Amino acid sequence: MKPVTVSIDVPQTPEQVYGFLDVMAHHQRFTDHYLTGWRYSGPSRGVGACATVTAALGGTKTEVSIEVVETEVPRRIVERNVSAAGRRLAHGTYTIEPLRTGGAHIAFTYTWVRAPLADRLLAPVVRATMRRANRTVMRRLATELARHVSANRS
Repeated sequence: MKPVTVSIDVPQTPEQVYGFLDVMAHHQRFTDHYLTGWRYSGPSRGVGACATVTAALGGTKTEVSIEVVETEVPRRIVERNVSAAGRRLAHGTYTIEPLRTGGAHIAFTYTWVRAPLADRLLAPVVRATMRRANRTVMRRLATELARHVSANRS
């Protein structure tokens, strides 16, 4: 299946964006419209940070295990996602680039490594559903970043 990428530009610096995204618990704040029941394990940030969530998309619910497997401060965070009883394996990659005008460009790419037959048969629908959900994630991330940075200045 082809990957799905969504992006947004924000006024925060790449370092501020990375610092926020690096903390696994912060992800709940901008993904809880479709990822619920967050349970954390491992370190709170960086490689090895883990969460188990329930994903509700396209009329189905599934448990998803998320683990940070690679980081490149302050440019990239790669998460491994396992769901559908191990039949679905994917990577979620955040890339953070500085903007010439200040701020940062954040892109999130969801890449399927292995997908159940139903996902593959319905690939256009599955990809559209993921794209729609992750566009919402990006808008909510921008809002939460602004709150977080503002709160830390106070």
